[in-house]
Amino acid sequence: MDRINATKVEEFVLRGLTGDHLAHSIMSAALLMLYLVTLAGNTFIIVLICIDSRLHYPMYFFLVCLSFIEIFAISTVLCKLFAILISAQNTISKSNCMIQSYIYFFLSSSDFLILSVMSMDRYMAVCYPLRYSSIMTIRLCVKLVICCFSVAFICLLPPTIMIAQLPFCGNVLDHFFCDTAALLKLICVSDISLILLFSLVASVFILIVPLIITCISYIFIVSTVIRLPTDTGRQKTFSTCVSHFTMVTIVFGSAIFIEIRPSSHYSIEVDKAVNLISTVLGPLLNPFVYTLRNQKVKDCIKDTIRRKVFL
Repeated sequence: MDRINATKVEEFVLRGLTGDHLAHSIMSAALLMLYLVTLAGNTFIIVLICIDSRLHYPMYFFLVCLSFIEIFAISTVLCKLFAILISAQNTISKSNCMIQSYIYFFLSSSDFLILSVMSMDRYMAVCYPLRYSSIMTIRLCVKLVICCFSVAFICLLPPTIMIAQLPFCGNVLDHFFCDTAALLKLICVSDISLILLFSLVASVFILIVPLIITCISYIFIVSTVIRLPTDTGRQKTFSTCVSHFTMVTIVFGSAIFIEIRPSSHYSIEVDKAVNLISTVLGPLLNPFVYTLRNQKVKDCIKDTIRRKVFL
């Protein structure tokens, strides 16, 4: 291993979103508004599902888990960004940087896995409606969620530990959070093939496999919906899957773009923009997609508002 020019790094400097202070302040103010809307929307979804018995079904249990993930994932990144803006201290210790990187990607990976589990839940509900309630029990749902978190935890731990133990040639991260790709650029080791191998294996288990499962589930769902005898039945069945499919497109689409973009066209500004969109857009749209596109949730919201107004 080549350790020439390696320095003992105790902290990293985050350059943030842009070098211009005014532009950085404006973007941070906009992000703060979006962050507050995201917290309010996802918290509302969690509370609504918990208090309304009509939503005590597997799909909404997974949605609660998804909302928790969205809240903590966006908080992991943006809270530090806001702290940098307020205190004008754009440094982060090496240990906190590694923790931030691991937690963010752990939560994002769990997001992919739970979305794939939700696609299987929709497959069971559409293709096997009579057996659905007996198969998708609360015990099975809890086990599936635990499995999702466990897979994400195990897959991401080895590369994170290896990166933390390697020497760095600098401490300036041209990013707004401790992104793994930005950290790899600072490593003073010529051969990082083992890290890349672990990262590839992790990508297969937390991105490729869930995407394949989701695609297969929706192929069966679409084929089943097409065979329904009435247009009303087809429309009603398909409408229950539109919200989930929308979130799958947003979350998986941004992740795939980051993974497969050509290295010859790599731009740090584009990379930061895509990371920012994937960090903010998914959690922001999650409550609106599932409330505006789901008739049962909209009915529960209306009934809740009526009860509050009446009281």
